Amino acid sequence: MRKILFESILKGPLTEAAPGPEDVELAAYAAQVDHAARARLGRSLSIREIDAGSCNGCELEINALSNAFYDLERFGLRFVASPRHADVLLITGPVAKNMNEALLRTYQATPAPKWVVAAGCCALDGGVFSGGYACAGGVSALVPVDLYIPGCPPTPTALLKGLIALMQ
Repeated sequence: MRKILFESILKGPLTEAAPGPEDVELAAYAAQVDHAARARLGRSLSIREIDAGSCNGCELEINALSNAFYDLERFGLRFVASPRHADVLLITGPVAKNMNEALLRTYQATPAPKWVVAAGCCALDGGVFSGGYACAGGVSALVPVDLYIPGCPPTPTALLKGLIALMQ
């Protein structure tokens, strides 16, 4: 036990260091994004995440956006519980046939102006589930998509860059 304890003290933590709060470039970038969101919408951007039939890999990365390391809200982006309060629908996974109607209703319930972001390879074309009996295909088969974020799953950084690109 002592050996393990001493090794952990000598090696230090295996996690990445959090970005410092005095990062001027990052603060300027956050201010620029916040300004773009307020110019377009008059407020910060609200995101509704929809799992259309994914394996939950993308959802884990999306949830990581809310932790202290990425801190999504400093960029003027936030998650909402209802599509009626959303500006962006962030859809993951291949669209399962039993989710067709739910996805269409969610899209129709979102007020204009609205954007649709398909996150992950499965949302693009069905991914490894394409051609399966329960898979209706990618998100674009049901609703118009404004932005694709590739990856299996996409990293939190890729998701954040995609959402910021959507604002600009």
